[in-house]
Amino acid sequence: MPQPNSSSTDGYDIAFRVLGIAIAIAVPLANLAWLGGTITAKVTDADPGAPYQPVAALLHPEQLWPHLGETSLLIGTRIVPGTLLLALAVAAAVLYKRHKDGGSGRKKRIEGMAKHKDIEPLMSKAITAKARSLRPSLKNAKHIDAADSGILLGNLQGTKHEVRMGFEDVAVAIMAPRSGKTTSLAIPSILAAPGPVILTSNKAAGDAYTATLDARAAIGRTWSMDPQQIAHAERAMWWNPLADAKTLDGAGRLASHFLAASVDASQQGDFWSKAGSNILSQLFLAAALAERPITDVMAWLAFPADRTPLDILRDHNFAAVAAQLKGTVEGPPETRDGIYETARQYAAALLNTEIAAWVTPQKNLPEFTPSTFVTSTDTLYLLSKDGGGGASALIAACADSVMRAATAQAERAGGRLDPPMLAILDEAANVCKISDLPDLYSHLGSRGIIPITILQSYRQGQKCWGDAGMDALWSASTIKVIGSGIDDTDFADKLSRLIGDHDVETTSTSTSESGKSTSLSMRQERILAADAIRALPKGTALAFATGMRAAMLDLRPWYLEPGADELSAASDRASKGITARAIAKAAPKQSDFGPAA
Repeated sequence: MPQPNSSSTDGYDIAFRVLGIAIAIAVPLANLAWLGGTITAKVTDADPGAPYQPVAALLHPEQLWPHLGETSLLIGTRIVPGTLLLALAVAAAVLYKRHKDGGSGRKKRIEGMAKHKDIEPLMSKAITAKARSLRPSLKNAKHIDAADSGILLGNLQGTKHEVRMGFEDVAVAIMAPRSGKTTSLAIPSILAAPGPVILTSNKAAGDAYTATLDARAAIGRTWSMDPQQIAHAERAMWWNPLADAKTLDGAGRLASHFLAASVDASQQGDFWSKAGSNILSQLFLAAALAERPITDVMAWLAFPADRTPLDILRDHNFAAVAAQLKGTVEGPPETRDGIYETARQYAAALLNTEIAAWVTPQKNLPEFTPSTFVTSTDTLYLLSKDGGGGASALIAACADSVMRAATAQAERAGGRLDPPMLAILDEAANVCKISDLPDLYSHLGSRGIIPITILQSYRQGQKCWGDAGMDALWSASTIKVIGSGIDDTDFADKLSRLIGDHDVETTSTSTSESGKSTSLSMRQERILAADAIRALPKGTALAFATGMRAAMLDLRPWYLEPGADELSAASDRASKGITARAIAKAAPKQSDFGPAA
């Protein structure tokens, strides 16, 4: 059977395309010429109305309007119609480009990423309906504010559609420094939170602390626990870490925070670490049962022969625990001394009287009680330096105590907190190392406790919780936000594979003796390659939600939102206050130079 001539086929295709373009231009131009001539004739009263003949109007306008002058015909049937057609063509091109780029034309939507319908459960209508079912207080409300429906993550890229996580989601955010984790995630979430809020951080001035302090004070009390004087604030509270240590499990949890703050996950299983943690838990239990301050534990660690903790444990029917403690005390001296020295190092921060004052009873200062906090609209700021050791252990213990109190309150309230509690665990791997946080993630969201753990990298989480722990945290998070600055090639490739592939149409042209032929084929290609993930521009983020396609988001920094000027001014005032207090503390006192002359 003879093959069709490829050259002839290509010629026909070109001819049809040219004909189509000519018709697309001629038809509207002819109609505009007739309309322009008719309007010109009526305006000048030079000719009566002409019949509808657009072709004649385009080719021979003088036949339809013989009394119009050449200038009038030129303007009415040539210049004006041509200008209008050009303007319409430009407008159509702009609209097409905006539609193709994803709606607003600001940023081109990446082919294969989630569209509006792919993440509909995170959009306004669905998230508001979900909020009604989760929060009894909103069930009969006629109108629900956006802040009461969920936590804003950003806008679907290139659109005005807001993407929110609901009040049953738990999230992890991996964002490099200066990629928007504070300005676009932590601060907006805190400002919009309808219930109590916890923030952990290693910074104060110019950060989430100063940006939200005044705004949160307007809706509830603000508590600041600052044992290492990050904000140089006057101590206005104290908290008793032994309040939850009156059981062996509670004392063990408190000791685990001191262990996690002192050594990495890979070292927590060796003999000395375990033994030191066990001694701490036994002494914490004794101090809690006798309602003694936590600083008494340091005195007992200094003198292992002191029988006071043994007597307390026995008097409160903890004979088995007392026997374990007695066995350690009376064991080989070199082993006992090694265990006790390990425990001393873990709790060494309690020797600092400035730090210890935050966790021991203080006259004329209110006590922070987690059980009361979780039913309020208060805010708790937990501040500690990176590598704070025992001081960061107290931060982690306080955050853990609040989340456990919230869980207990949710159970008493029928299963969920209403309004929900937000826990922004910024710099969690540095200042808030809760060892079993990955396990807690599996049920916190169902209790109306919404944690957002913010890390600088995936490896940072692995160092804190180990490979298995970080994998568990990642898997348990129903929302995952990935910002710019991902330099881990393995993690970037993992994200690329999670986003998946899409079909790409490929056109190939070949030339032979019989002529030129063109063929189309489909091939699979990564939607977002690892190098593209590494190069994510600032102001954008990837969002992974359980059971949905990955979405690209435009972040919404707080300083571009309504009311930013007022918040910025308040933040500046708070930052200047920190600076002034720091200078005042550093200034030499008269006593440093002896009595005045």
